[in-house]
Amino acid sequence: MSHSVSEKKKAGYEYLLAYKVTVPVYDYTVLFCNIWIPKGSRTHDQMVQSARSGMQNVAEGYAQGRLSGYITLVGVAKGSLEELLNDYLSFARQRKLPIWEKGRVIREIGEIREIWGVLRRTPTLPDTPNFPDLPDDPEKAVNLLITLVYQAKYLQEKLYASLLEKHRKEGGFHEKLLQDRMAFRNKGAWGTRGTKGGTK
Repeated sequence: MSHSVSEKKKAGYEYLLAYKVTVPVYDYTVLFCNIWIPKGSRTHDQMVQSARSGMQNVAEGYAQGRLSGYITLVGVAKGSLEELLNDYLSFARQRKLPIWEKGRVIREIGEIREIWGVLRRTPTLPDTPNFPDLPDDPEKAVNLLITLVYQAKYLQEKLYASLLEKHRKEGGFHEKLLQDRMAFRNKGAWGTRGTKGGTK
């Protein structure tokens, strides 16, 4: 059975929903900032970089050779999304835009359903996901992004917790191996010295 080139290139992290959802977060943040945040401003740069960090650190963490490194970078990604969320909340507050409850977002902003349709349609995202356009209305746009970032944070928190649990289990296993190895070495060293009291 032959596979396409694009299928062969897919990395393991690309199958994680905690990564997949950060792709539209990043793409929409770039669009949002280009429309409503002054270009060249510190806020513009910070929001784009936070969105990129929330996506890229999951990918880089997955590629780490050590589980502890993966955990660290997923933690960085979570922190970046928290900063991004605060920026969106500040945008809404400063412009006196109401922040909708999740139910209203799902009912009235059809783009959120379309986005999740794309995310769940295939195991990994295609090279050019057909995400819907960002709403023209800033109130709808900011509530779409707030909801999407909350969802991304939730999924990354679940990923982080599962990695910590895996580290605890594997850490205990490796610690036991280390203790057994040290005991074996000590026994071997003891044996070469003969009986208690040692050799002259």
